[in-house]
Amino acid sequence: MPPPGSQAVPGPDGPPPPSADPDVLAELRALRGTDFPTRRAQSAYLDWVFRRALADLPPSITVTWHRATATAVTGPADGPQHVHLAGRATPLTADLVVLAQGHLGAAPDAVHRGRAAFARRHGRFHLPPEFSADADLSALRPGEDVIVRGFGLAFVDLMALLTEGRGGTYRTGPGGVLTYLPSGREPVLHVGSRRGVPYHAKTGYRLQGPRPPLPRYFGPAAIGALLAGGRPLDLRRDVWPLMAKEIGFGHYHELFHAHPGRTALPWPEFLAAYDHLDWHSPAMAGLVGAAVPGPADRLDLASLDRPLDGLSFPAPEDFQDHLRDHITRDVTRRENPEFSADLGAFLALLSVYGQLPRLAAAGRLTARSAADDLDGWWHGFFSFLASGPPGFRLRQLLALSRAGTVRFAGASLQVGTDEATGTFTASSPTVPGHTTHATALIEAHLPRPSLSRTEDPLLRSLYRAGALTEEVIADPTRTHHSGLLAVSPGGHVIDPAAGGPHPRRLALGAPTSSRALAAFARPHTDAPAFRQNDAVARALLRTLGTAGAGPAPSPADGRPLQV
Repeated sequence: MPPPGSQAVPGPDGPPPPSADPDVLAELRALRGTDFPTRRAQSAYLDWVFRRALADLPPSITVTWHRATATAVTGPADGPQHVHLAGRATPLTADLVVLAQGHLGAAPDAVHRGRAAFARRHGRFHLPPEFSADADLSALRPGEDVIVRGFGLAFVDLMALLTEGRGGTYRTGPGGVLTYLPSGREPVLHVGSRRGVPYHAKTGYRLQGPRPPLPRYFGPAAIGALLAGGRPLDLRRDVWPLMAKEIGFGHYHELFHAHPGRTALPWPEFLAAYDHLDWHSPAMAGLVGAAVPGPADRLDLASLDRPLDGLSFPAPEDFQDHLRDHITRDVTRRENPEFSADLGAFLALLSVYGQLPRLAAAGRLTARSAADDLDGWWHGFFSFLASGPPGFRLRQLLALSRAGTVRFAGASLQVGTDEATGTFTASSPTVPGHTTHATALIEAHLPRPSLSRTEDPLLRSLYRAGALTEEVIADPTRTHHSGLLAVSPGGHVIDPAAGGPHPRRLALGAPTSSRALAAFARPHTDAPAFRQNDAVARALLRTLGTAGAGPAPSPADGRPLQV
């Protein structure tokens, strides 16, 4: 029987419909294999999967759903765990506890607290890193100049909220060109970032050739060889050449198989040479140059990563024109199956990403490389190439730029404050000598993980009680506090008091050191988050069958699974 105060969730008879909303149903029925569903469609799908999973459970398993916030977990490592819920005097008792809070907010750090104080002194608006859809933007005035630092998906959300969300509309003109019709309630967004360009658009086509056999150069065997070397690893020096070669393999496999007319060597001959060359070697550059005549068909990861490096413009308007052209070319390429090699590279990028958690969990990266390369550069590079908006959002961005509602501020954006004018400032080497002054500043990116500043009450209480710890990577030259919840390779929470994994507490998802992002996976991919969930489920069953937790329940014994 469910415990007092709980809510049993019965499964419906037969597979339930994915949504009762006719608009969502229409979208789901119209989806193609190359489409990226909206968030409301994803939510409807996940809800349907959850209800179907409940419907398929045998009668011997009871699922109880508690509509309350967990605030603490107590109990000895060798005994039952007690989960305390807000507003309830009696805690739940469980054999095992899994922490699966997802993406978490964090209180502002010292830098953002200082900017908030500046905003308060001068009556200005400041938004620290936050989940865009939840942010209160009502204080931003029509026509107000706003500096936005960040050009990823958080910016895209803010762009929609502050334009369409304030009554603006788009009109499609000749040739499909969008024009933005403002409502008059929009602020003016001055957006820049490290790269100074928006994330690459999502592809809108399927592979034209056979799927590349991945992994080839960066799989379990390659990682095993790296770990067997015995010395500390630097990601950019020791690992990236293999990662880049894998991404290149996906790109050229599709190019040679789908568009052979744009290549000058037979695929077997190219591959035989490619197999034996280092990614950064002059011989590799010579091979690609001889086999791929068109520069647009060659994979240049450095140029993809930093498209504005080495460029500067005499005036802001010159840069606006340049970036509009850059965005137009990107959207056009991502919608043209003639450039399906980009999708081959994307699939290889996903394969590379799926292999990295094992390397990270081994703890062999130097502290500097873990901080600057893995959690810094690589995470940003992957998101830039793989987690961009659909093409229609970038066409909307172009329309907003032409309307003057969005202004491009440049790369390596430097944000400051001016006490004399009481304004925030932004400058970039992309437009030397130009400074933007604004009365509002938005940090358009998610909060960095931080157990010490987490807004989650359960993790905060466990951290303050010394019942869990953040991941720390140290070497003789540096100590890196990642802010991630430290877990064992099997998903068990590292308990500082016990000096090792807690046998009855597990954690998974974005806040953990497993680094398996809790993102919506592409269909038919064994995404890292799925693999992590499977591993934790198996760990649960193994643990229930060991000492202290009693035998693992089976459909025949009728004992509720208390997790």
